Amino acid sequence: MDNITNSVDLIIINYNSTGYLLSCLRSIYDSLHGFPVRVLVQDNGSEDGVDRVEADFPQVRLFKNRYNLGFAKAINNALEQGSAPYVVLINPDSVVIDGFFPLIIGYMEKNPDVGIAGPKILDKDGSVQGSARTFPTPLTGLFGRSSMLTRLFPNNPFSRENILTAQSNGETPMEVDWVSGACLVVRRKAIEIVGPLDEQFFMYWEDADWCRRMWENGWKVVYFPKASIIHYVGVSSDKAILRSGLEFHKSSYRLFNKYNKGSRWFLNPFAITGLSLRLCFLLILNTMRNINRRI
Repeated sequence: MDNITNSVDLIIINYNSTGYLLSCLRSIYDSLHGFPVRVLVQDNGSEDGVDRVEADFPQVRLFKNRYNLGFAKAINNALEQGSAPYVVLINPDSVVIDGFFPLIIGYMEKNPDVGIAGPKILDKDGSVQGSARTFPTPLTGLFGRSSMLTRLFPNNPFSRENILTAQSNGETPMEVDWVSGACLVVRRKAIEIVGPLDEQFFMYWEDADWCRRMWENGWKVVYFPKASIIHYVGVSSDKAILRSGLEFHKSSYRLFNKYNKGSRWFLNPFAITGLSLRLCFLLILNTMRNINRRI
């Protein structure tokens, strides 16, 4: 975008992913080309030498928490440290592809009714991640992006309906229910109206909740595939599989319960069953992977 005067607060939450974080920061600064961005890193009690950030990137504002506050609370802490009209959230195990900032901020400037935009997110092999989705239902536990049935039958109609990136032509912005918190661009004016992330979500699903609250308050959520990043999925969570699995499914149920109270109480058993089956599948899959590594 030409003659940009607006600045960006870019927020990264780090937890024992400092090696990836340094690569992420390098890609950010290599792609700026003078674009005004202030980088804020909230470290959640890492033990892998996070002080390297200050040595390699003294311009980064590094906040070191004594323990793991959780993703949502750490993001909210960082939001209070900034004031830019746009906020970019990005995971430390990501690489920004050149052109990201002028493309997506330019789109936000031209579309003032958009509260959140999510870029195209690529796997390390170049395949497109399912980062734009419909809001979860009781079937999401069975047909979510990484569920057993989706892995076994990737083209089934339930999974296709849930994962909206498959409907994108790779160029045109598309209104969607929600986009992945692995990388979000958020309008600060929208945050002031909608509120920050819900800290009841320690990690996972706070992005879906935020997007839902955006829609409920009149802000659009858009998948913007012209801008893209590479995301090395699950670097921090892979180091604590059991806890991350439990937190994922606890947050899944918390999100479901938050928006399905009252007359929809009868759906609870279906949601719990789907999430329980999904958790069992992931734990079995991880056990098999560990066995194979030892053979």
